[in-house]
Amino acid sequence: MRELFIKQKVFSISEKFTVKDVQQEDVYYVEGSFMKIPKTFSLLNTSREEVALITKKVFSFLPKFFVEVNGREVVTINKEWSFFKARYSISAEGIEVIGNWWDMDFQVLQHGKVIGKVNKEWFTWGDSYKVQIVDEKMEKIIIAIVVAIDCVKADEAAASSASTP
Repeated sequence: MRELFIKQKVFSISEKFTVKDVQQEDVYYVEGSFMKIPKTFSLLNTSREEVALITKKVFSFLPKFFVEVNGREVVTINKEWSFFKARYSISAEGIEVIGNWWDMDFQVLQHGKVIGKVNKEWFTWGDSYKVQIVDEKMEKIIIAIVVAIDCVKADEAAASSASTP
């Protein structure tokens, strides 16, 4: 099992994350598009080559993201209508997420088998997530799921703070 840590940069103008391994070595970089439509996040390897792309659908009542890995769309993440707690659905062959999405404490399964686990690291400066990768072939997809859900949460937090006087 491989452990990775996703750390959002707090004072960044655009959304930026660094993905590190347990030795604190950079593994991936995630760079969000700033003031660009559609909003995108590029997952870059250490050579700064794009290995995955997350795109937020522009005209959608509820947030919807498309994830491409190596130029092929592999996952669609939809926020579902719910009165109480945030719910999401994932459209991909055999992939589902079980657990508490809102608190970023969940497992990613493929055909019923756990391929990854995500936990929010508390008491850190900025958002930080521990990601355990069980199936390393699915590493980029699991990271993309974390980034997309984090984006939905950030958008909702911004909307709720803007609507309160």
